[in-house]
Amino acid sequence: MKTRIMLVDDNEELLASLKEFFAADNDCEIAAVAKTGEAAIETFGKVRPNVLVLDLVMPGIDGFEVLERIEKADSKILILSALSQDAFISKAMNLGADYYMLKPASAENLRKRIMELISPAPVSVSAPADERTAARAAAKPKNRSLEEKISNIFITVGIPAHIKGYQFLREAIKLAIDNPEIINSITKKLYPEVAEKFDTSPSKVERAIRHAIEVAWNRGKIENINSLFGVRVYNRNEKPTNGEFIALVADKMLLESV
Repeated sequence: MKTRIMLVDDNEELLASLKEFFAADNDCEIAAVAKTGEAAIETFGKVRPNVLVLDLVMPGIDGFEVLERIEKADSKILILSALSQDAFISKAMNLGADYYMLKPASAENLRKRIMELISPAPVSVSAPADERTAARAAAKPKNRSLEEKISNIFITVGIPAHIKGYQFLREAIKLAIDNPEIINSITKKLYPEVAEKFDTSPSKVERAIRHAIEVAWNRGKIENINSLFGVRVYNRNEKPTNGEFIALVADKMLLESV
């Protein structure tokens, strides 16, 4: 009997690629897909998959609330998220997750983790994933704290973790904190440095960051932004440029002596 997997993520491209991958698998099958937390709760109770693959950042009910509201019974829960901070990982594990993987992850690695979860061999709950271990080993304590603060800002203003601009924007802000003058050379220095790290082009970095900011504005979380910075920075008809937004967040971090 095949292992029945349920996927919960609002990234349609990711869902499509995983469905295509598992369609040819002899041991696993996609039993159900949900794009929102509400749909995940309803569908999970009906399908009762062997493994639930769950994102944490979604519109409406997030993955944490899904974990709180479902009765997992014999199902295993694998978190697949771009959130790498210890606080998020610990919260997910405390709410019943069995394994934690960081995005981006290949379909092959995801399948491997799923098979480990359902195998007789025990999987350590206290160590969510080797991806987490590697990420933590590579980051200094200050950088982890900084990334957590930036991620919290993104969550507050409504920038979803699954889009490319999320990672590009976070890296750009970190560069602006380390070297505030780089914001004056955003096209010649900042975009190229981000592009080099992610093996892409500066123009794609620029477009992805602009898209991330547009997504936040389209979600209408303007008051969250004004509350975050303590002043009325923007209204619904205004939208900052990439440079303005990067500088705004970087300045906030610097003022807080990050």
